[in-house]
Amino acid sequence: MFDYKEYYKKENESILDSYEKSIVKINSIVDCTEKKDGYGKYFNELGRFIIMMADHEKEIDEAYFENNTFEQLKDFNEKMFKDLLHDNYDTCYGNPSYAVSQFGDEIGQALSYLYTKVHENVQLAYQHKIFMMYRVNKLFIQFYNYIMDNQEILYCKLKEFILADAKEYVDQEVKLYYDEMSNPNKSYLADMVKNDDLTDLRYLFKYGNYIGYNEIKIAEYLNAIPKEKIKYMADIMSEGYRIGFINDNKDITIKSAVSLRYQIGFERVMREVIANFDKLNLRPIITIETITNIEYNYAFTKMYSTMPNKQYFYDHRYDYALYLDDEYAKLKQEACEKHINELGANLHAQGGPAVLEGFGQKPFYPETKKECVKLDDNQTVLNKNLQMKAKQLLCKYLSGENYSFTMVSYPVPEIGDKFEEIFDYTIKVNTLDVNVYEKIQQKLIDALDKGEYAHVQGKGSNKTDIMVKLHEIKNPEKESLFHNCLADVNIPLGEVYTSPTLQGTNGTLFVEEVFLNGLKYNNLEITFKDGYVDTYTCTNFDDSEENKKYVYENLIFPNKTLPLGEFAIGTNTTAYVMAHKYNIDDVLPILITEKTGPHFAIGDTCFAWSEDTPVYNSDGKEIIARDNEKSILRKTNIDEAYTGKHTDITIPYSGLKSIDVITKDNERIGLIKDGRFVLAGTEELNKALDEA
Repeated sequence: MFDYKEYYKKENESILDSYEKSIVKINSIVDCTEKKDGYGKYFNELGRFIIMMADHEKEIDEAYFENNTFEQLKDFNEKMFKDLLHDNYDTCYGNPSYAVSQFGDEIGQALSYLYTKVHENVQLAYQHKIFMMYRVNKLFIQFYNYIMDNQEILYCKLKEFILADAKEYVDQEVKLYYDEMSNPNKSYLADMVKNDDLTDLRYLFKYGNYIGYNEIKIAEYLNAIPKEKIKYMADIMSEGYRIGFINDNKDITIKSAVSLRYQIGFERVMREVIANFDKLNLRPIITIETITNIEYNYAFTKMYSTMPNKQYFYDHRYDYALYLDDEYAKLKQEACEKHINELGANLHAQGGPAVLEGFGQKPFYPETKKECVKLDDNQTVLNKNLQMKAKQLLCKYLSGENYSFTMVSYPVPEIGDKFEEIFDYTIKVNTLDVNVYEKIQQKLIDALDKGEYAHVQGKGSNKTDIMVKLHEIKNPEKESLFHNCLADVNIPLGEVYTSPTLQGTNGTLFVEEVFLNGLKYNNLEITFKDGYVDTYTCTNFDDSEENKKYVYENLIFPNKTLPLGEFAIGTNTTAYVMAHKYNIDDVLPILITEKTGPHFAIGDTCFAWSEDTPVYNSDGKEIIARDNEKSILRKTNIDEAYTGKHTDITIPYSGLKSIDVITKDNERIGLIKDGRFVLAGTEELNKALDEA
């Protein structure tokens, strides 16, 4: 079995003496600050946590999990995250509002940032990355020495420490990041999933993540259901992945690894998924998601658990603004170029992610805090450029020509008392008859291919009224505009989608209530002018400027505006009925929600970074609408071609007055009227609605 200690032996031994001396120093700091107030109390609390995790790191091995009971492991897991749980966060130094109330605006922000770094020691300890724990210790001691030795505390000095630390370790962090996302030999978690006794739930605590109600209960539930059902769920996922390669004419045999992302608790399913991928000669890669440090958290494949506190993550989402400057950006870009190229063979061998997403967690209503760190205009540009450059480098090895994915979702127990019923209904939603839907969706595509525009209108309180300009087909026998999306890469089946033409796309998109990327929007209203977002607002707050700011920061940032990258019509009326039957609209993942009505994606197209790779429907027609006026800029200035965003916004069937295709001759072809499909050959989609 893979051993973290052995893997990082060289890195750890190089700093071990210094690390042990830092622990001695921190022990003395804890002693010196006992029963102190103010800064003393702060350093005492953080110092105790560092010592606790240093001691814990030494005892973490297989014997530790065998010799402790489930209750003992659970108690210690909660102890590591207790500051973030429930009302504890109100008086936690990781809460920027509390830290600022204790130490002032800028000093409080810096100390709240240090709190997040110290608490990253949890996962560092579980992976025995002592060399990275030493990094945390050094920064902690620097802060302590400066603050306790000076009567006047200068924010610029603390920022200097933060910046120096970031620059010193940027190369190592980038190397670790790309190694972990591409190296199947780093197999501790995969070995655990394959070999541990999954009926003994002590295995859950080996991740070093917060283990809560969802993780424990879903593991218990999956242990209680028949193996045939588990195998069925696993086959849905691995077959979707395999068929995705076939449908896109990509060669899966040149790949040797697959990235797995899933919610902790689903290991019994993932064991079967891994076994299926083994038959395809694909080795699993499993990477852990961090609670903070969003700078390294946008990977396409990270395993995760329920967050102990979503507000904590939201509060610190822009902490890297404390050190992002031109020099740091240059160093990070150089590190990306170096390590992506060094790891190119591993990256190229990876087929893409296979994702099992849990849904049903209570909706999150974030509090916007003035005390949180924010990016300035220059940093916004630097950040976007860094992301785009990294994506360009990755595309050398993970190109759309030979890269795919699959995504599927299941509920977690937090969804409510009818969890088991919803679970079975979700399996039904995920396994609808592909042959039936392929024919029905082709009817929609045939009608849409005749159009110059698609006109979508809302009814009642829904103010949507938008004209979507479609590309022009030059050869109807060989070309199509819409992709017939079935149950391969994007499970469940049930949509046809295209990349609209921006010029000529105008109007208003409105949704009364929608959850996007885990955040709620009331009366979200976006207007488009020639395909770009023109105005935007919502009614989450009393102040109109706060509403605009909320939409901008969470949907548009770091861009000034976004194009309409996708227009689609969802056809999975069974999923729509499930949402309404169990009143779970607010907790469904976008993977399902986007199939329950027309949706509009702001940001990049669905074909981003692979527009030149031909895509075909099963009828042999090439989908030509892969570009728009934004993405085509890659031919002349790739930095201007992409936004790094793609957010799907769905209008439920109940909010629709109509969807019509408008031809060049101004003929209207009705697709949907008053929330029901009216195009000949699509009426069967209404059966689920009738049964509801």
